[in-house]
Amino acid sequence: MPDKQKRPTARGGQESTPEGVKQVSFTEATPAAVEEIIGRTGTRGDAIQVRCKILDGRDKNKVLRRNVKGPVRLGDILMLREVEIEAQKLNQGRK
Repeated sequence: MPDKQKRPTARGGQESTPEGVKQVSFTEATPAAVEEIIGRTGTRGDAIQVRCKILDGRDKNKVLRRNVKGPVRLGDILMLREVEIEAQKLNQGRK
């Protein structure tokens, strides 16, 4: 019978990890605050283009244009996996 892995709990005791359960690992992300909502984009208008200001890291205070899927409001905090790529400008010449 294999030994179960033990991990510390918040109270200082040991807690067993059930077999077959994988540990969750997160990638590094940079927080950015939404400053302006530019408009809808995508073939069906399912994405929203926003201007956001990087709050932390090497690119602090840099303003980027990004496409966001899902509901978003001014002041929301986005967690960006990368900050080097900026979205293309939204065409406002639609009829």
